Amino acid sequence: MSLLQRIADELKASMMARNSERTGALRMLKSAIGYLQIEKKTETLSDADILSVIQKEAKKRRDAFEEFERGNRLDLAAKEKAELAVLEEFLPKALSPAEAEALVQAAIAETGATSKKDMGAVMKAAQSKAAGRVDGRTLSQIVGRLLPG
Repeated sequence: MSLLQRIADELKASMMARNSERTGALRMLKSAIGYLQIEKKTETLSDADILSVIQKEAKKRRDAFEEFERGNRLDLAAKEKAELAVLEEFLPKALSPAEAEALVQAAIAETGATSKKDMGAVMKAAQSKAAGRVDGRTLSQIVGRLLPG
């Protein structure tokens, strides 16, 4: 079953269960996917395209959650966290910190990086290997820590 079909099925189930918060999050996701279809001028998107939309939307929710917590708006932070939980159901299992570090070390060895000047090449290699299982900020921190100044 494609990712788009799975999202549609989950949306239908949440509507039937009258779960308004879940339904809202899934409708938002479906809308974001629709915008990408319009942008790419296509009827069908690959699972990789849909996955990138889910990752973008999840990042927006994470950032908003952090901002609302800092601003002491716990009601809005809880809403963002609930939406994030729905989105994370569709993302692949995240890498553990040890797995992410091993992935970065492999990327450093593969690219032959010797200093922070090579960070861009290492990031590109690491992100292609991670395939959305770790966010860019975490990867960047690991790469920065492992590469000598």
